[in-house]
Amino acid sequence: MDKKEKDIQCCVTQCETPLDQSYWNTRWENSETGWDIGQASPAITEYMKQYPDRNAAILIPGCGNAYEAEYLVATGFTDITLIDIAPKAVETLKEKFSGTPQVKVLCGDFFGHEGKYDLIIEQTFFCAIPPGRRKAYAQKTASLLHENGKIIGVLFDKQFDQPFPPFGGCPCEYIPIFEPHFIINTMDGCYNSIPPRKGSEVFINLIKKQQP
Repeated sequence: MDKKEKDIQCCVTQCETPLDQSYWNTRWENSETGWDIGQASPAITEYMKQYPDRNAAILIPGCGNAYEAEYLVATGFTDITLIDIAPKAVETLKEKFSGTPQVKVLCGDFFGHEGKYDLIIEQTFFCAIPPGRRKAYAQKTASLLHENGKIIGVLFDKQFDQPFPPFGGCPCEYIPIFEPHFIINTMDGCYNSIPPRKGSEVFINLIKKQQP
């Protein structure tokens, strides 16, 4: 086992148990939401401008304040599902979208969620789960997508020397995780990240592989 594998195993050992509903709800209650950039990710909004189907079923897991959902509603999308494990976050979201029938807000664990979607939007959820669960994430997202469905969004392209979220990585680590389930259409450096994350993100566009 090389150093990188040992570091990942260390993160899994120290973090997997406490990263539960209580952990994330406490973060929200204490306003410890450093991942929140205060707006929809420019990389995601730029992609969604040209997305052809405004009636596509869209899922945003670990959605936080769901700025992306606000953008989608404002630009005519009609079928958006948000899921977050933290009751405090969900309470805020239900108030925010109380008059917005295009948005469904669910409180629950993504890994237990059932449904079928055309598109999954990834924004700071992948980096919040322990590295040991990344293969399960890839498998779960594939199971939630219709044939030829997609994941689009951003992943970190940097390492974090810490035993708690966010957990970083690089494309060389991500590709083997996703390739069993997805065609890697795009996994390139993100040219339109927000300034604090410039040079430290990759944009992904992954297409679910057809089942044999």
